[in-house]
Amino acid sequence: MQIGIFSVGDVTTDPTTGHTPTEHERLTAMMTIAQHAEDVGMDVFATGEHHNEPFVPSSPTTMLGYLAGRTSRIILSTSTTLITTNDPVRIAEEYAMLQHLSGGRMDLMLGRGNTAPVYPWFGQDGRNALPLTVENYQLLRRLWDEHTVTWEGRFRTPLQSFTSTPRPLDGVAPFVWHGSIRTPQVAELAAYYGDGFFANHIFWPKEHFARLIGLYRERYEHYGHGSADQAIVGLGGQVFVRKNSQDAVREFRPYFDNAPVYGHGPSLEDFTDLTPLTVGSPQEVIDKTLTFRETFGDYQRQLFLVDHAGLPLKTVLEQLDLLGSEVVPVLRRELDAARPAHVPGGPTHAARVAARDAALAVGPGADAAAATGGADEPNAYDTPGLADDDLVPASQR
Repeated sequence: MQIGIFSVGDVTTDPTTGHTPTEHERLTAMMTIAQHAEDVGMDVFATGEHHNEPFVPSSPTTMLGYLAGRTSRIILSTSTTLITTNDPVRIAEEYAMLQHLSGGRMDLMLGRGNTAPVYPWFGQDGRNALPLTVENYQLLRRLWDEHTVTWEGRFRTPLQSFTSTPRPLDGVAPFVWHGSIRTPQVAELAAYYGDGFFANHIFWPKEHFARLIGLYRERYEHYGHGSADQAIVGLGGQVFVRKNSQDAVREFRPYFDNAPVYGHGPSLEDFTDLTPLTVGSPQEVIDKTLTFRETFGDYQRQLFLVDHAGLPLKTVLEQLDLLGSEVVPVLRRELDAARPAHVPGGPTHAARVAARDAALAVGPGADAAAATGGADEPNAYDTPGLADDDLVPASQR
């Protein structure tokens, strides 16, 4: 089990002091948080990608490349890399470069993002979001998997005998997660390629995401990658932890009540009942997080949001200290002990290189044939399973 943190990189006024950090202060704080996450024993640090205020992480590879030189163990990832508005050629090259610089300690999560104006900012039409997602990812996979690519599609200029450089480290492409909060076509895409699927279930009830993950598992097995319970699943969550629950609730309430996303909405108590948010003691965080397995099955990666809503750096580092000393070791022990032997652990570069070598020893092409079962590539408009709106509560459609 890989346990870590992710950051959305918001610049938010601290409601208890009135202080608003500068962009430089926020970026510097994020780097401190990531390095401290490694110090306390976390497995993963992930950053989002945003191109609008009040968020600052517009260049994830720059941030993660910086961290690669200042850490030695932690996996560096993204919690969103925009597959719709980034050129697949640039994604292929930039993340392969990061793979080399980090010694394989990286992966990335592809997503469409949640900001509609980003599409015209980068010369795209948001009405094409799903076909852009599918076409761009199909090209990205070819750029990593094939040395020379000749390609023509709908949304970018053709490629003629193009080689993306640098080539993936050890000939194994970075591991890809596909993140979604509502779209079954994304689950289908992840399943077809045998990639990971990440459900950042921090805002909606667990039942919503259980259906989406269930679809992904079913289609993962359909495409011949393994049994449904062997599919690679990641979950989001958010916590605020203190030694006792009363202090946690008292301290976090003003941040919750004024948060840009969910502030001035449901009460803190209602939100913790309905979503994965845990505000309380280390044991309460452990107890609630362990229930995720009951809903979603065995999974490989758990990421917590801990640094949003204007929380000062000192407070975030204190959260990490408590998580690292009292929460993460227990969660890792309990979840790993419960996981059946045939269900894989969290993806690493070393494990994937070993799996590639084992597949080649069996016979060239065997792994690729098993991966797709001879099925056609996924279509952006015709996905088996659920309709898009089937996964959205009626009140939010």
